[in-house]
Amino acid sequence: MSATMNATLVYKGITDIYNEANVSGNGSVMGVLNIPPSLNKAINILMVGILFIIMISFGCTMEISKIKAHLFKPKGVSIALLAQFGIMPLTAFSLAKILHMEPIKAVTVLICGCCPGGSLSNILSLAMKGDMNLSFVMTTCSCIAALGLMPLLLYIYCQGFDGLEDVVPYVGIISALALTVVPCVIGIAINHYKPKYSPFIKKAGLGILIVAAVLVFSLCYFAIKDVVWFILTLDVLAVAALMPLIGFTLGYVMSMICRLSPKCSRTVSMETGCQNVQLCTTILKVAFSPQVIGPMFLFPLVYYTFQCTEALLLTLCFRCYRAFKPLAEDGDDVKQKGGEAAMMVPQITA
Repeated sequence: MSATMNATLVYKGITDIYNEANVSGNGSVMGVLNIPPSLNKAINILMVGILFIIMISFGCTMEISKIKAHLFKPKGVSIALLAQFGIMPLTAFSLAKILHMEPIKAVTVLICGCCPGGSLSNILSLAMKGDMNLSFVMTTCSCIAALGLMPLLLYIYCQGFDGLEDVVPYVGIISALALTVVPCVIGIAINHYKPKYSPFIKKAGLGILIVAAVLVFSLCYFAIKDVVWFILTLDVLAVAALMPLIGFTLGYVMSMICRLSPKCSRTVSMETGCQNVQLCTTILKVAFSPQVIGPMFLFPLVYYTFQCTEALLLTLCFRCYRAFKPLAEDGDDVKQKGGEAAMMVPQITA
């Protein structure tokens, strides 16, 4: 009973701090704190549905044989997980401390930093000519590992902020994480036992995802249209810009220090800097009440904007560098294809 009362007092304290810092010019508290319950419930259901569809579609792209191959040679995956759950949470904690962020902003940044990798990293790894098998396996393993590591890391890092020790809704976070692992496992099982259904699930999932995403954005805009600009403060923008950049950079540096190949290092770089913004948004929206989280549940979208922009710039730089100085592995690929073509000539002649 006392633990519940303490958590309630902490929530109230954070809400009071946040409201005092974000009162409009006429002295009224931001309207986002008064989202109608029915609208809030509709947004929550749609966001959970979107996360479920994304993860089951992602699972349908995975093959058990590829997962086994990397698990039997775990060096790449181990380094990638260490980068994901070592670099990003520490970066989030350090930036929140350096910028003296308010409690609700700090916990939002920490949750984003402790999230596993997102599916966007797979697309970026492809654009960066990375190891796609490692990319898919790392995304899957990070989602599974997050079930234990994310609550643990949040507990550890929240000790560094006054008032946040008991405020994190661990049960809600674990429930949201289960929504990533369970559908992902279902997708992997479908792709393994009933592979003919995988293309249909991915296509149908994409259509449903587009419709659901449009509905969510419309409802969110209706709910926070008057206060959406309150999230675009200098400290929030600074964290959103620096976190992915630090993740990309340190992920690559750490991989090279551990002597991974350049191809794998580029993959780990993309996986480290790309957080699962869908999961983060769902946690912030579902696990926290609107009165507590305020407009900060939109922080993952701000992070996503900087994440994509910086990743595209890095990809452009890599492609330009590659155009002037071809990579060694490109030559290996050409030789391999040439060898395969030479082996086929006798067969064709015969």
